[in-house]
Amino acid sequence: MSIQKPAEQSSQEQLEQVDLAISGMTCSSCVATVERSLNKVPGAQATVNLATETAHILVPEGTRTQTLIEAVSKAGYSAKLRTSEMESFAHTRKLGIRVFLSLLLTIPVIVLSMWHELHKEVDIFILNQLEAFNVPAPLYSPTGWLVIGLSAPVVLIIAWPIHRAALRNIAHPTMDNLISLGSLTAFGWSIYANSTGAGDIYAEVAASVVSFIVLGRYLESQAKKRAGSTLAHLLSLNPKEVTILRGNEELHAPIQNLQIGDRCVVRPGDRIPTDGVIVEGSSSVDNSLLTGESLPVDVTLGSEVIAGSINKSGRLVIEARRIGNDTELARITKMVLTAQGEKAPIQKLADRISNVFVPIVLVLALATLVTWLWLGNPLQDSMRAAVALLVIACPCALGLATPVALLVATGKGASAGIVLRKTSALEVASRISTVVLDKTGTLTTGVMKVQNITLPDLGKNSPGVTSHEILMAVHSLEKESSHPIASAIATHLAAQGIARKELRDFVETAGQGVAARIRFGEREMPVLIGTPESIRRATVTLHPELEAAVSGSRLRGNSVAVVAIDGVATAVFEVGDTLRGDAKETISEFHGRKIETWLITGDNEAAAHQIAIEVGIPTKNVIALATPERKIAKIKELRSAGEKVLMIGDGINDAAAISEADLSMALGTGTDTAIASADITLMRPELHSAISALNLAKNTLRIIRANLGWAFIYNVIGMPIAALGLLNPMYAGGAMAASSLFVVLNSLRLNRASTLAA
Repeated sequence: MSIQKPAEQSSQEQLEQVDLAISGMTCSSCVATVERSLNKVPGAQATVNLATETAHILVPEGTRTQTLIEAVSKAGYSAKLRTSEMESFAHTRKLGIRVFLSLLLTIPVIVLSMWHELHKEVDIFILNQLEAFNVPAPLYSPTGWLVIGLSAPVVLIIAWPIHRAALRNIAHPTMDNLISLGSLTAFGWSIYANSTGAGDIYAEVAASVVSFIVLGRYLESQAKKRAGSTLAHLLSLNPKEVTILRGNEELHAPIQNLQIGDRCVVRPGDRIPTDGVIVEGSSSVDNSLLTGESLPVDVTLGSEVIAGSINKSGRLVIEARRIGNDTELARITKMVLTAQGEKAPIQKLADRISNVFVPIVLVLALATLVTWLWLGNPLQDSMRAAVALLVIACPCALGLATPVALLVATGKGASAGIVLRKTSALEVASRISTVVLDKTGTLTTGVMKVQNITLPDLGKNSPGVTSHEILMAVHSLEKESSHPIASAIATHLAAQGIARKELRDFVETAGQGVAARIRFGEREMPVLIGTPESIRRATVTLHPELEAAVSGSRLRGNSVAVVAIDGVATAVFEVGDTLRGDAKETISEFHGRKIETWLITGDNEAAAHQIAIEVGIPTKNVIALATPERKIAKIKELRSAGEKVLMIGDGINDAAAISEADLSMALGTGTDTAIASADITLMRPELHSAISALNLAKNTLRIIRANLGWAFIYNVIGMPIAALGLLNPMYAGGAMAASSLFVVLNSLRLNRASTLAA
């Protein structure tokens, strides 16, 4: 959808988001003009992106979209509601036709103008033909009129969109004003000079400048299309149709017809159309285009799946849980689009410079013309220097330096499971000195698993059951409970192939455990599974091995379930969260970059210190039993000491701390609250994605700085050369087009695999 409710609200009124596709922008001055026009609409807050040719606007509820479109039209540009089909690149084909026609006419113009011998021979040929038919000879070079005639369609027709934009923006000059003024001046001088013999003509300059500009814009558009290809693909992932199951009948319908609770059929090779739960079938699912996870994931009855992923093998029936704009794919897409609509601080600086750049260039061009004439130079030479200055100084590269790099970076990140929610995060990431991590769900998977099972030989104290029978009894009881520890034990035993026994009189007591009666051979005995304290009350004593297992589990911060059969404690199950496989490597890499690490968790001291020791976080940097307020206070303390703090978390209790940090990352497997608060969302179930995100930010910022450096250096060097008359205006047009193309192609380097590496 093009109109969505944003997460944030103004203090006075509810705002809604409108995204427009803008046509006709060519430089950052155009961006400033469109922004200025949109921001005149009451209550509107607009951000315009040159690279994606879009406007991201927050307006009070009830504001008509047509009002915004009319504001853009009055500024001299075209606008329409943006759709998911990336319409902002639709004009590329028209540009291609204009390029072909302009080059078809301009190449002979350049050939005739550059080779003087050919020029003379054509002059002689034309004069002889005119004399043969008794036609009066023109006042000056016949070839000059031929060159002017061939140039006229290029300068007056093909360049008409440029002249039209220049007229509309005469109050707020843009690069179109520079191109229009330069080409028309050169063309007008050529007509005057060839009529009066006042000097050389510059029609080839006018035609070639327009051709270079049109060619540059075409190549730039193609490159920007490549830059946005990842995002365009992301936008196209959701299927347009769905097969809905009505009883035993399959109904093919548009995706908009799917409702929550509907069941849909997904065959092998098809994309999953909704976030939902599998109610029939099993398969493997490819989530790589959404999460960056390269290996397919096995799914079966009860597994959750997300829209846009590919069903690789078996037939699936899925019950829709989230549809339309509520799906994971829609959420990722919205975050990427919103990030591209924002402006990083470094881009705002470039925009401020661009706003005054064009008027300054116009003044400098006039000053160049006056100075050359004052020094006694011919009018044609004076105009040549002024036109060259006008053409070479167009701020295209300056306007594209940041947004194209951000366009590529957000697309690259999204394809690797790194979703940039705020582009300002790119600049902060390079200065991070401290990282604060949560434990559960961040350093660990957040999934309880059996860590250890203790089954001692009880000798004469044994209740007379084998170890295998004990495991069968435990599986039987824990399968009946929904407690996380019980679920972890039941899942573990099922994976080991342990069968279950029949039971009766099942009882579950909150905070204590479960109990039931199970038959072992000829005897039926009571079985209890619970906390060490509850089992001690039901038995005489615990075997030393069991006591040691309980003590060791608690030192490691894990949970304990003790099993008693017929009043005798027989086994201890140690259950705990599982450390992420890449947690230790990630912490080591943070330390290798001189980034200090802190573990702040609401978990107990033993669990916190055990995890810190395992991953390599200094125990002095561990804060356990931390409330959300304690996390915020520590982050504020670190920031006040001059540290640039990165917070990585996943839970609701992390959301406030995430908002307080200089930079924040949330794991996509976490809660919506944490994800909505974070600057960057990591969709892969890997902590090392945080390192990849820092690398992406660092490399993107390096590309942006290189682009801006090139844009400034190009103008600093090129403008004096042009003003001194050392640069042909034709070459100036080529240099200007090449500078813009350089910026776009340099930004495309971010698509390389090494962008996510150190």
